[in-house]
Amino acid sequence: MKLQFKKVHLYFYVFVVALFYFLMWPAFYYFSRKPDRYKTMNSIRRVWAFISSLLVGFVYRFSYETPIDWGKTYIVCPNHTSNLDISAMCLLVKSNCSFLGKEELTRGLVTSLFFKSVDIPVNRDSNISSYRAFKKAAERLQHGTTMIIFPEGGIAADYPPKLQSFKNGPFRLAIEQKVPVIPVTIPNSWQMLWDDGLKYGTKPGICDVIVHKPIPTDNLTVDDADSLRDNVCNIIRRGLEKV
Repeated sequence: MKLQFKKVHLYFYVFVVALFYFLMWPAFYYFSRKPDRYKTMNSIRRVWAFISSLLVGFVYRFSYETPIDWGKTYIVCPNHTSNLDISAMCLLVKSNCSFLGKEELTRGLVTSLFFKSVDIPVNRDSNISSYRAFKKAAERLQHGTTMIIFPEGGIAADYPPKLQSFKNGPFRLAIEQKVPVIPVTIPNSWQMLWDDGLKYGTKPGICDVIVHKPIPTDNLTVDDADSLRDNVCNIIRRGLEKV
């Protein structure tokens, strides 16, 4: 597709996302008022992600190394090159979940409601903010909420994108809370929408999502956080190389 058509497609996608957000806003707002309603809020968010993607031609194709029991609690760690990765994770996780994301999302028109309720903002440049965010994430895990954390810490400026170094936080948290880590490889979402899509626009397509086998942490200590981080990074890197 030529760039001008990709830009038109981007504007259409933004319109559809915004339209269905505002149509669903009363429900989002109601269920955001109390933590015991977050599970329903996540279910509605899942519907929103599915409809807004499908109507503009974004389809998510999930492949699993092993079936996932969503009755259990996990930390899900995907690579991150596109805003579509967020929709993909909303559709992947079938249980109550929270994203850990950058603090700027609390000021976004669409994202602010979520990051002031079900999701957890973090300023990675502040040790105090990081401590508070991971403490809150630990509490969510203890109450059975799966955490979705992009271990690269954001989308890098490289294009075509390259896998960035992983932060330690998600892996230390997994070990401390004794919850399994699910590595997730998303190899081609950037080809449809890189970053926020503003530079290169968007185009319809199939976004592949490879869900790897959960890695247990029961027998690990915090001293193993680096090796767990490297293991997850290598699994995702191999997934990217196979495509």
